[in-house]
Amino acid sequence: MQFIITIFQGLLQPILLLTLLLLAFVLLAKPLLRYLIKRITNDVATTLLSDTYDQNLAELLPSLQRFSVINLIEMSLRAQTGADITRPLGSPKHFFNYDNLMFSPPQMTALSLPVSVKIDMSVTLGSSAAKPLTLKIPLMIAGMAYGLGISEEAKLALAKASKILHTANCSGEGPFLPEEPGQSGKFILQICNWQWGLRTNEQIAAADMLEVKIGQGADVGPAKIEAIDFEGRARILGELAPGEPAVGLPAPPGVNKPEDWPAFMKRLRQRAKGIPIALKIMATDRIEEELAVAVELGFDAIVIDGCEAGSHATPPIKQDDFGIPSLYGLIRARRYLKNSRMSLIISGGYFTPGQCLKALALGADAIYLGTIPLFALGHNQTEKVLPWEPPTTLLYYNSPTKTQLNVEQAATSVVNVLKSMVLEMEEAMRALGKSSLKELSPDDLVALDSVTAEVTGVRQAYSPVASQINSTEKKCRESLAQLNSLLHYARQLTIFLETALAGLCYSNDSACVPELRDQYHLLIKQKQIIPV
Repeated sequence: MQFIITIFQGLLQPILLLTLLLLAFVLLAKPLLRYLIKRITNDVATTLLSDTYDQNLAELLPSLQRFSVINLIEMSLRAQTGADITRPLGSPKHFFNYDNLMFSPPQMTALSLPVSVKIDMSVTLGSSAAKPLTLKIPLMIAGMAYGLGISEEAKLALAKASKILHTANCSGEGPFLPEEPGQSGKFILQICNWQWGLRTNEQIAAADMLEVKIGQGADVGPAKIEAIDFEGRARILGELAPGEPAVGLPAPPGVNKPEDWPAFMKRLRQRAKGIPIALKIMATDRIEEELAVAVELGFDAIVIDGCEAGSHATPPIKQDDFGIPSLYGLIRARRYLKNSRMSLIISGGYFTPGQCLKALALGADAIYLGTIPLFALGHNQTEKVLPWEPPTTLLYYNSPTKTQLNVEQAATSVVNVLKSMVLEMEEAMRALGKSSLKELSPDDLVALDSVTAEVTGVRQAYSPVASQINSTEKKCRESLAQLNSLLHYARQLTIFLETALAGLCYSNDSACVPELRDQYHLLIKQKQIIPV
């Protein structure tokens, strides 16, 4: 017993000392921390405010007012290797978009629809084909290339989601993944600009629609993927030899010049066996020229990809400085195709239900979504790679963490995000009093500024009815004034002709010819100044 007491007494003194030290730390920690923060802050402030610019970290601030942090990073990446760089997920620029378009529902003259009313969100694409593609919702999963971009796990998760949603999933331009069609709802197979781009008859037989890809919003033209970046199963499915790079082509195999398109389409139509064939292009200022060719070749649908679109890896110059915004592409394409049965699919920069529904109101038949399902794939799984890697490393083909993606959980997240968007769109439809997408039109929208009104043809919000009447009256008056000028000119021309004919018939005086010539030139000048 005495031994135990001795041990306890021996331990008591260190315990008391440790307790005192802890108390001292607690009491002193806050003042000490405040002192350290104040000292560091004062030192930093003094340095920033006293050192000359050429020795001051603040030298960066004026530069970053002239260009962005992204510009700084990309300058450094170029300086590091001297090679061209590739940027994922599209341009950071903000282009002309749907922000200044608003829905304008009636309230007293017509009522919204009850919650019990089911909204028909279904769409049919390629109605001119023998086997049109019908989807339950107008939102489709855009092409994301297996091997060139994302992993097998990510592709199968997207396919599973499309099946649950009763929508379409696009293969993208990568090698054909055999498991993808069976896992998908409706499967769209891209005919693309790579060695494997023509696809086999068996692969085409597994598709519900074909999509001939010549360009996209963030990329156009050939590219090259080094062999080291294309190892594994994708290289085998692409039928490349070990060490052989993947080399892109200007157009699908067999199209070496524009004159080759008719024969190419004839063969592809035979292989398609009645399913629709779409054409995917970058939206540019030449869009009417491209559409004229597409109509002549007999495409059943057109995919217009605006410059807001993302991509796994394309040069910043193509993302920032090529193409035109999706909204411009949609409006111009719809106007050109107003008398055509060709379906119009729009993509590039669609992130909200409102943007999608506005595009549908303006004439799009369906929307391709890429960034939304891509980020949804990693929802609630990002802790597997954060904070040292971006969330998308769970999805990329060349990522060592791609096998950590839980495919079922990823598919559920994609289903949830698209389902939520569709539910919001249905609620908006009820508010507008519309029970079907077929009832939606530009008349359901109003523009907040004159530029958006002019581009879209939608009426402008701050133009009152009286102003519209005054504008119409003004145009009528201008037209009447023009008509009056033309009638006055016609009367003068009649008198001149009568005089000229009489002179030529009854006068032998050739001196009258120059006078008639002068009167004629005077009449021509008068005609030129008449506003027509």
